Amino acid sequence: MKESIMISIVIPCYNDWQYIEQAIDSALNQTYKNIEVIVVDDGSNSKTKEILKQHEPKIAKLITQENQGQSTARNVGIEASKGDYILVLDSDDFFEPTFCEKALLVLKNHLDHKLVSCFANLIFEDKKTRLFKPPGGSIVDFLFSNAALGTSMFRKEDWENCGRYDETMKQGFEDWEFFIRLLKNGGTAHIIPEPLYNYRKRNDATTSKANLIKYELLNYIFIKHKDLYTSNYDLLVSNLLSRVKKEEEGKHKILKNIEFRIGNLVLKPVRFIKSLL
Repeated sequence: MKESIMISIVIPCYNDWQYIEQAIDSALNQTYKNIEVIVVDDGSNSKTKEILKQHEPKIAKLITQENQGQSTARNVGIEASKGDYILVLDSDDFFEPTFCEKALLVLKNHLDHKLVSCFANLIFEDKKTRLFKPPGGSIVDFLFSNAALGTSMFRKEDWENCGRYDETMKQGFEDWEFFIRLLKNGGTAHIIPEPLYNYRKRNDATTSKANLIKYELLNYIFIKHKDLYTSNYDLLVSNLLSRVKKEEEGKHKILKNIEFRIGNLVLKPVRFIKSLL
């Protein structure tokens, strides 16, 4: 592939001093070479700023701002970019070297694809790993959960046309909501069936925190895109009833387990006396 097309890799960073070097290196070491790396320091601590300063000479831009959240940091980085294609990268994760080359090929050859993601290696805090395979698909596949990785490649003009990242969403799910708008009027998300991304599953990560308030975030998304969910009313009802059913089955399972344990405690002394006789 001719490398006349520039890819801008935008890395928002907030206090990830122990991981940011690996993230930057994974961007710089792509097999596709016509890239620029933009790091947005979103109000990080002094230790992170020190690491970023050391790596500033080898990246295209280091933008420093007061802490405003990931959506704003991404928008600021994309606004400052020169590339027609954008790849956002979380500062505690890292890509395999061939991602840009393979993702750009998909977007160049398939205009109906608005987003390119891939399989991911999930890295847990206990060092265990698991392969994650997001399904991708059309807007229907994104109605009730994110069907792609938040760190995906898309066209800069599509980012602009769909309204950029929602900067009011500072507590998570902002990537999923952005993808909803990106695909709302057509197009698909393509998933490269290879683990080209390494995703750290940290207990203090934005996604983990978002899951603690997920119903508030879901409420915001459902109301913001009321027209979309109204036009897919049957799917909405089926999804909500499925969630209620799953929750009730979970409660029933817990209740049966508690009853079983109580029964064992009650019967234990009886069985002991019976064994003596």
